[in-house]
Amino acid sequence: MDIRYTESGDISGLKQVLDQTKLFSSDMLEGMVKGFLDGETDDLWLTLEVQGVALRFCYANPEQMTEDTWNILALAVSPTLQGSGAGTQLTEQMEVQIDDQGGRIVIVDTSGTDAFAKTRRFYENAGYIEEARIRDFWSKGDDKVTYWKALS
Repeated sequence: MDIRYTESGDISGLKQVLDQTKLFSSDMLEGMVKGFLDGETDDLWLTLEVQGVALRFCYANPEQMTEDTWNILALAVSPTLQGSGAGTQLTEQMEVQIDDQGGRIVIVDTSGTDAFAKTRRFYENAGYIEEARIRDFWSKGDDKVTYWKALS
């Protein structure tokens, strides 16, 4: 396994991961990663590859109008590889990258539905603390749960 910055050649593999996880529409990926690939944003995109195949990614950016706060906006791991430790490795490497950029805290937003219970446990096990919950944020009955973690 190799974790590195995302490259344009990773897009087709990462689209497959998105289609499998249904995190968001894979049609959105190219537009989302374009600014990073062109060096036009402070966003960070990391890809984890196995034997040359991009199978997982993590995307974060600095929160506007804050002092060194970052938000992990997406973490996607192919369902067949979930539970392998890859998500933990990606998250830890993203935290290192954010720390190197001068980041001081990281936040993560997720859903409060039962379908995302595993996701919430993942972040709690990674040392994130539930900081806030906004009722009915994503839709009626689907709370937004915000997790927080301080970096060094």
